[in-house]
Amino acid sequence: MEEYNIIAIIGPTASGKTRLAVEIATDIDGEIISGDSRQVYKWMDIGTGKDLVEYNRPSGNVQYHLIDIVLPLEDYNLFRYINDFKNAYRDVISRKKIPILCGGSGLYIESALKGYNLPDAPEDKALRERLEDLSKEELIEILQRESSEVYFSTDLSSKRRIIRGIEIARYMKFNEIPKIQENLKLKPLIIGISIPREELIKRIDRRLDQRLKEGMIEEVKMLLDRGVTYQKLYKLGLEYRYCAMYLQNEIDLDEMMTKLKTEIHRFAKRQMTWFRGMERRGLKINWINEANPLLAMELIKKHSICV
Repeated sequence: MEEYNIIAIIGPTASGKTRLAVEIATDIDGEIISGDSRQVYKWMDIGTGKDLVEYNRPSGNVQYHLIDIVLPLEDYNLFRYINDFKNAYRDVISRKKIPILCGGSGLYIESALKGYNLPDAPEDKALRERLEDLSKEELIEILQRESSEVYFSTDLSSKRRIIRGIEIARYMKFNEIPKIQENLKLKPLIIGISIPREELIKRIDRRLDQRLKEGMIEEVKMLLDRGVTYQKLYKLGLEYRYCAMYLQNEIDLDEMMTKLKTEIHRFAKRQMTWFRGMERRGLKINWINEANPLLAMELIKKHSICV
């Protein structure tokens, strides 16, 4: 029986990851480490789908980590996440609990599980200016030449992130980079949630309608009142970007909802593309139909989880 020292629950948005992770944590005395690039921010509850009520169980609250750890006025990046993840992992196992990494940010999850050591490279404005007019395909080619490690730990969905990857790769090449921390030598049991595309789209649409009723637009207004700029909101994810557009009268409410649903559908597809890429890059994913706790627990019981 192969031994694992961390469980990872992954899947596209609206697939039921959090609820499944909490049920597993309750059954096996585990604690959850968030693998979401936006749930690290305070004040952003509705738009990021933190679902904090899910962690409250009759048998006691499930402990979670890396949620609400920074203000949205700050810049948070992969470098900081890797360090925070390692600290959270050590904290969980120090108390003989089982760590459960749960989220949909493929870049953060893969980088954490593989133990990437990337530097907090400073911004290189001259390099960015030279690269900004290149196509995405040209930038990807440059990044591949610069560093395969950074290439595989970069979200290739936007030019901005690819350019940041090139920036990091160049910094690593011309500077002596100390190790961030000792690698954890993780052996993850990864459980992926698979949902038919048509059903997933329905869930995304229902959830977005519910978030609007719960006060998603009011949440964005609150962020503005607390000093978060419109420019920053555009970088905090689709929900905040489109609510910001609505509040600036660039689109009306119906247009906002229609476009936002379409964009989240596309985002979910990109998430699955990333996860399939993780498999090609050597991380085995055990796929289950729906967020079924019985199927997940059957899978866990077939393996040895040792912390």
